Amino acid sequence: MGEGSGAGGGSILYRERVYSLRNDVLHLILLPTEQCNFRCTYCYEDFSVGKMRPEIVQGVKELIAHRLGELRVLNVSWFGGEPLLAADIVEDVSRFVVNAGHGAQLRYTGDVTTNGYLLDTAMVERLAAVGVTSYQVSLDGPEHLHDQTRVRADGRGSFRRLWRNLLAIRHGRAPVTVTLRVHLTPANLPEMPEFLTLLRDTFLSDPRFSVHLKAVERLGGPDDGTMDVVDKSTRPHTLAELKTFLRTDGRTATTPDAPVCYAARPNSLMIRANGRLGKCTVSLNDPANDLGELRPDGTLRFHDGRLAPWLRGWQSGDEDTLACPADGFTLREPVLLQIPPAPRRNR
Repeated sequence: MGEGSGAGGGSILYRERVYSLRNDVLHLILLPTEQCNFRCTYCYEDFSVGKMRPEIVQGVKELIAHRLGELRVLNVSWFGGEPLLAADIVEDVSRFVVNAGHGAQLRYTGDVTTNGYLLDTAMVERLAAVGVTSYQVSLDGPEHLHDQTRVRADGRGSFRRLWRNLLAIRHGRAPVTVTLRVHLTPANLPEMPEFLTLLRDTFLSDPRFSVHLKAVERLGGPDDGTMDVVDKSTRPHTLAELKTFLRTDGRTATTPDAPVCYAARPNSLMIRANGRLGKCTVSLNDPANDLGELRPDGTLRFHDGRLAPWLRGWQSGDEDTLACPADGFTLREPVLLQIPPAPRRNR
């Protein structure tokens, strides 16, 4: 059963359903570039798509502008590749949202999934100024282990600069939050107690920091056949044991997996750097995840029949499907539909 089961589980899924079906809530996952300065050993991306072209950036702005009159909540999540390689686009679109929503009853949040290599003080301050205030940064253990798996594109390690950037945030006053996503593998598990203790003592006295423990998965990358992963049958016990090293006084410093995946939410949409529409940031090359395209005027063209399977968990009530809707469906032949934008309202 998923995390929504058990005591209180029904109410959690009810709240998720209400939020996910709200027309005044929009979650956009934007990939400003699908290039990356890392070559992590477990990565599933092929880096075949480059930076978002100006007409696609304009389409994103138009889409947001068309919706502003009805929106009360807008969350923009930046993904990649490494999104900070296209920080100019992140800033440009974020500034547009801040300016366009000025005076409106809009709650806007911006977050970035980043390897952290470019997340220096100047970058943090520039993005905070345009409403981007939340980051997820991955760590694979202490330096000698991290640098074996989170390798830069030039073959060199990444830990020291990443750690330096995290310390700069810790010592600064930027109004940001950072989730340290710690990847678990059979190779790094023996050193995790000491490493997690270091994270606790270094960062978790600061309420801006939290830790998310995540076992590495085989997600379709070229090294899947040789990659060793933590056994699924032992993961719950392993995670529970490791969380004890992250206990801090007064707050919960670890974050659980969400009971409902963003890809299952009707009001969440991914826009790739080439303007293709999707739901899942993992199954990038799966035809089931190619829903259509964004046009420069902000209109969306959807393939008929490709969106509904992602939302089927709400009808069935199956918690596993809601937690990961990417499994177990097939497609009809696509027919293109054009969804016109809502009329603009005076702001």
